[in-house]
Amino acid sequence: MRGFAIAASLVFVLSAAPAFAQTPPTQQPPATPPAQTLPAPAPQPPAPFPQGAKIGFVNFQRVVQESTEGKASSTRIQALSKKKQDEAAQRSQQLASNQQKLQTSGGVMSEAARSQLEKEIEKAQVDAQRFQQDAQAEINEMQQELQNEFIKKVTPILQQVAIDKGLYALFNAQEAGFAWVDPGLDLTTEVIKKLDAATPKPTGTPKQE
Repeated sequence: MRGFAIAASLVFVLSAAPAFAQTPPTQQPPATPPAQTLPAPAPQPPAPFPQGAKIGFVNFQRVVQESTEGKASSTRIQALSKKKQDEAAQRSQQLASNQQKLQTSGGVMSEAARSQLEKEIEKAQVDAQRFQQDAQAEINEMQQELQNEFIKKVTPILQQVAIDKGLYALFNAQEAGFAWVDPGLDLTTEVIKKLDAATPKPTGTPKQE
């Protein structure tokens, strides 16, 4: 189907890792008892696609959050983000320890020892800022790379669904601005199923004899 394209402004929501920021360690709040949760309502069957309809829409946020490919990408980003945050916390703790040492013992240190500690603190502060910038850049680079890979894989799925349904257009639900739309035009679940079917399954561990 010629002319079919994903909107260039498609927002990729790989459970996006929050902007990386180095923060000093803080005390954890006291644990609160878990809130009582109500049973989830039974899922409703999808509305049938209207016969003869020539348009449809896809919720790309759901495609990312529910598809196997999207979940795997989210896991990779979260793992990298946690790794960087843990390393930043270690740096912050060491810096705080040296600052505390200077504050409490600086008056009894020799001039040479105090000067050396001050230099170490200053260097650690500069290194921390650089680490924060580099870590955020690395996370952003991975997000962009995974976004490009995801779009490359989902585009032929969208084209296939549109052709199978005989559609003139397939909209991005996040940007279409619908005031009202027939729920049967939502092809998100079908796109997720086809994307999962096209995604190679992870190789399991070999069975022991």
